[in-house]
Amino acid sequence: MKIVTWNVNGLRASINNGVADYLRAANADIVALQETKMNEPLSALVLPGYTAAWNAGERLGYSGTVCLFKQKPLSIRTGADNEHLNKEGRIITLEYPTFYFVNTYIPNSQGSLERWCYRLDWDAAFAEYLYGLHIEKPVIVGGDFNVARDYIDVFPENLRNIENPTGFTSEERGGFQALLDIGLVDVFRELHPGQERAYTWWSNRLNKRDENRGWRIDYFLVSDAVLKKVKSCEIRADVFGSDHAPVELKIKL
Repeated sequence: MKIVTWNVNGLRASINNGVADYLRAANADIVALQETKMNEPLSALVLPGYTAAWNAGERLGYSGTVCLFKQKPLSIRTGADNEHLNKEGRIITLEYPTFYFVNTYIPNSQGSLERWCYRLDWDAAFAEYLYGLHIEKPVIVGGDFNVARDYIDVFPENLRNIENPTGFTSEERGGFQALLDIGLVDVFRELHPGQERAYTWWSNRLNKRDENRGWRIDYFLVSDAVLKKVKSCEIRADVFGSDHAPVELKIKL
C-alpha cells in the first residue's frame, strides 16, 4: 500500500502547477492533502479510480483537507467529537478493516496569543482523539504538523536568527511528543535516524528551497504495532507545486 501526504498551500493554484500530474504518476492508494483553501469540491481534482472525501473550514478560503482513496473505507469521519478539532476542516479519518488512516493539518500558532492558546488546546484534543483510535486498531497519521521535532529537522540558521521560533517551541514540540507517547512512531526518523537536511517545507523568501534551508514539519506517524510492516518513507523534495514537498509511505497492510 502506498500513501501520500502533501500540504498543497492552495489546491486550485497547485493543480495548475502540476499537482494532479504528480498524483497520477504516484498512483497511491490513499492521498492526503492539506491546506486546500477550498469550501467546495474542486472538479479539477477528480482522478480516475479515486473517490474524494472533503473537509472544509468555516472560514472561506482557509485551511481544509481532502482524502483521495481507491478502496472504499468502512467509514469516513470529518472532524472529531471535540469542538476544538472541527472548526477549520483539519481532520479526515478513514476506517478500514485493519487500520485507521487520519489526514491532519495541525494549526500554526502564528505568533499570536489567541492562536497560541488554540494550538495548545488543539494538540491536547488531537492526542486524545488519536489515542481513542489507537487502542481500537492500528493508526496511520499523515499530514502537516506545523512543528519540527528536533534540531536535526531545522536548517541551523533558522534557530540562530530567531530565538524560540514558532514551530519549534518547547510547548509545540511537547505536543508532538505526546503523540509519540501514546504509541505512535515518526516513521521517517525511525528509518533515517541520522539523515540531515531532510526537509519538507521551505519559506518562499530568499531562495530557501533552492539552497535547501528548510524545516521538516510534514510526517507520517504509525502505531508501533505496525512499524515492522513499513517498507519505506521518503520525502519527495524533487516534486514542486507547493512550498511543501510530498511525503510517500509504503506499508504492507
